[in-house]
Amino acid sequence: MLLALAAWRTYVLVSRDAILDGPRSKIHRSSITDFIECPYCLGFWIALAWWGAFELWPHGTPIAASAVAVTALVPLIERLTD
Repeated sequence: MLLALAAWRTYVLVSRDAILDGPRSKIHRSSITDFIECPYCLGFWIALAWWGAFELWPHGTPIAASAVAVTALVPLIERLTD
């Protein structure tokens, strides 16, 4: 579950977060843009990367995933308390 939440937060960061608007705006090819914005497409590869990291580094990956997963809760709590 932890890796899934970390994968979701990574997907949101790459596909929707304002901090990466600049690099995303430079992508003009529709197929790449569609790939980046597709949770099934990009989400699969991000989840695979998290799983692969866990296979290679089973002790450190949950620590990194915990930090990323906690950042997923911040905007959700902000929306609830706004």
